[in-house]
Amino acid sequence: MNKYEEIANELRRRINDGEYAEGEMLPDQIELAKEFCVSRMTLKKGIDMIAMEGLIIKKRGVGTFVLKSTLWNNGDSKIDDYQGLTQQFGHRKIVSKKILFDIVFPNEELQKLLLIEASDPVYHVQRLRIIDNKPYILEDSYFVASIITQLKEEHLYGSIYAYIRDELGLKIGGAYRKIHADVPGELDIQELNCDEHTPVLEVEQVVYLENGTPFEYSTSRNRYDTRSYTMTDIVGRH
Repeated sequence: MNKYEEIANELRRRINDGEYAEGEMLPDQIELAKEFCVSRMTLKKGIDMIAMEGLIIKKRGVGTFVLKSTLWNNGDSKIDDYQGLTQQFGHRKIVSKKILFDIVFPNEELQKLLLIEASDPVYHVQRLRIIDNKPYILEDSYFVASIITQLKEEHLYGSIYAYIRDELGLKIGGAYRKIHADVPGELDIQELNCDEHTPVLEVEQVVYLENGTPFEYSTSRNRYDTRSYTMTDIVGRH
């Protein structure tokens, strides 16, 4: 992740958590650049990202103010965010319902995706993520057991990514993602309040560590009207 993206993520978190209140002016750019130990140009790119999302507004000769009402739906997720739902929606009520927790040996497809052998066990986790008492996402994940060690059922009810980062001390490098529409299956109908005609959005991904080692393969499924994905693209200026 680029430094300006890290800055945008942190400023976005501060706004969502109320550290920068709606209508409040952001700290001076010189002050922020010193805090993040970056150049004014790098800081400006981070600020430009959240400005394009509608979180802030720049008033020439005055300063930059918090709007907090984004251009996009509050259920949107950034397509390049790998920090998990708890990091993204920590200001809202998030509950996880366990559907399945097991340890299995990978089939041929998982072996290819995760670069492991048939004898390498993986944790298989299925859970429903519920936000503000409404079903949000149905997750079906496989974690390489030799990398994501000592995963326990208790971790399923919180943030697995927080466990990976904070307790295992691993750094997530990124993910390859494929997003497509699908027809609902039996589990979607049961857990996501779908019927057989409700379109479902599926995100299929392989997530890897900073050193390029894949550790997770998962699919996340939600109703078409629950969640969508956005991308902010900042073109370099010459």
